[in-house]
Amino acid sequence: MIFAKGGDVVDISVGDILIMKKQHPGCGNDHMKVLRVGADFKLTCMGCGRTFMTPRSKCEKKIKSVIHQADEKDK
Repeated sequence: MIFAKGGDVVDISVGDILIMKKQHPGCGNDHMKVLRVGADFKLTCMGCGRTFMTPRSKCEKKIKSVIHQADEKDK
């Protein structure tokens, strides 16, 4: 589970953009778009477009913040 600053649980869904703690080794970008959610996350790098799958437990530890898809539609 990912907790926000206030202690709330953050829900990740398809279409959200994750800002990671570390940069992608291939291109140096730290923004990843969520393509699939389940026991594994399927992510695509917003910089180079590479798609990869990672276990949920590892991915949740590496997330710095989440930009929700609904937030972008409101703007």
